[in-house]
Amino acid sequence: MPARSVAAALLTVFTWMSAAHAASQSIPASAGGQIEFNTPSGNIGCIYTPKGGTSTYQPRDGGPELSCSRVEPSYVTVILGPKGPATLIKNPGEQGCCGDVTKLGYGNSWSRGPFSCQSSTKGLSCTGGDGHGFFLSKAKATAK
Repeated sequence: MPARSVAAALLTVFTWMSAAHAASQSIPASAGGQIEFNTPSGNIGCIYTPKGGTSTYQPRDGGPELSCSRVEPSYVTVILGPKGPATLIKNPGEQGCCGDVTKLGYGNSWSRGPFSCQSSTKGLSCTGGDGHGFFLSKAKATAK
């Protein structure tokens, strides 16, 4: 078997094994319907708000909404709505991220409504139903 075929076969097996080991993690909602989770490092924290919001918070477009913040090396927040690109806020002013909530384990995924997130040692990647999303890590913050 040529080396290129062996490499392609190994890549296929590795990709399948990685996907097979990714676990979907269920995170309970609060009484108001919001879901909060952090990455294991405690550097990134997210809040999911359902469509219609809560008694204390209404998303700008009615929701649902996923808002994630990164603490280090600089505090940033990314907000993803049900449609359109994520908004990256490089100086959100507030800094209330990452309390004592459920950790989305490395290698695990979470989804609710149109949103899905994947946690890894490289960072947190989240997308909406329309393909827009973001990536947060200590090294970078990108929104699309």
